[in-house]
Amino acid sequence: MANKYPILKPNEIISVLSKKGFKYKSQKGSHAKYTDGHHTTVIPMHDTVARGTLKSILIQAGIELEDFLKIL
Repeated sequence: MANKYPILKPNEIISVLSKKGFKYKSQKGSHAKYTDGHHTTVIPMHDTVARGTLKSILIQAGIELEDFLKIL
C-alpha cells in the first residue's frame, strides 16, 4: 500500500541516498540523477515528492522501504 511511504522533500531523499553511496550524476530541468555505479534513480526537485514517486525512486535505487526509513 502506498500510504506506508511518507511525503518528503527532495533533500531528505537525497540525504538518505548519499548515505547509501549514491552520488550526483546530472540534472535536466527539475529532475536530478543520482547513481551508485549499479543503480541510477531520478529525483524530481519539486517542493515535495509524492508517495508513489518515492516508491518508484526506491525501486530504481534497489532500496527497501524499511532500510530507507531506518536511515531517514
